[in-house]
Amino acid sequence: MDITAIHQPVLLEDCVRLVTSAAGRPGAIIVDCTLGLAGHATAFLHNAPEATLIGIDRDEEALGLATRRMKDGGFEGRFIPVHAAFDEFADVLAERHIDKVDAVFMDLGLSSLQIDETERGFSYSHDAPLDMRMDVTQTRTAETILNEYPVERLRRIFREYGEERFSGPIAKAVVEARDRGGLHTSAQLNELVDRVVPKSHRPAGNPAKRVFQALRIEVNGELDKLASTLPQAALHLAVGGRLVVESYHSLEDKTVKRFMANGLKIDAPADMPVVPPDARPFFGDITHGAIKADEGEIASNPRSASVRLRGIELVRPIPERWAERYARQQHEGYAEPTDANGRRDARHTSRTRRGRR
Repeated sequence: MDITAIHQPVLLEDCVRLVTSAAGRPGAIIVDCTLGLAGHATAFLHNAPEATLIGIDRDEEALGLATRRMKDGGFEGRFIPVHAAFDEFADVLAERHIDKVDAVFMDLGLSSLQIDETERGFSYSHDAPLDMRMDVTQTRTAETILNEYPVERLRRIFREYGEERFSGPIAKAVVEARDRGGLHTSAQLNELVDRVVPKSHRPAGNPAKRVFQALRIEVNGELDKLASTLPQAALHLAVGGRLVVESYHSLEDKTVKRFMANGLKIDAPADMPVVPPDARPFFGDITHGAIKADEGEIASNPRSASVRLRGIELVRPIPERWAERYARQQHEGYAEPTDANGRRDARHTSRTRRGRR
């Protein structure tokens, strides 16, 4: 398999600039939490010749291919592969007696391997078993969710993770399908959604895309893992270290944006005449909002259309109260965005196209 032929990293130049600017010192450590096929990671090591990179991935097949790519590129001596989910971030560092790192990178898109291997069941464009596991050693699949979860839990998943307006009717139809043998393939799920969702109320593209997104998020615990990993990464950044994240749908981007915003603002009442040093921001915004793919990149890699790249730099030690909060957050998981009155925030719209690592 020619990895480079199937692999097109999203916003590569921007990611390299943002990550390697913090990794120029001898012995610098970069952590790529979503190694995939190492498209970004090889570029990081090429542009940071004195850095070591820890590459984390829960997909054993991808990890093996990435390791081979590193060896072929001459980076084997500066590369540490780790089979783990990225919410094991703190444990991965502790096992290697590492306290602080210089850069943390996360590309939350599906890897090319997962997209292109149709038997993994991630795509609604090909008929395949309803699997959707990033780590094939885990037992929960999309098929078990569809055939075992109660109707209310299915409705919540489709509504919260897929932002599907017809979550109730779809969940009811899924449960009713069990009397006819259940759902086992992506074609069966496509047909069910096509039957349930009125043609006059469909989004552009495949009407099942939101349901597939919701199932993938549930199967892999994606939002819980993201919400847990961000505070772990921040707690292990050295001063001057950077956290850089690529998101591909609104729930991911909202989680990343909300987390980063906490450290970018003054932590004091607006009418306070003098801001105490400990209340000043501890993050610096290095992307000035979100960087998006331009027309040229979208034309060459359509999956980059929905990417939002955000990054921060730790400009001073994290204040103790925020360090304590982050220590708690790494065990709390994802909280659905709400408005000021505690209601679900309806402003978020889903973007389901995924980038490639």
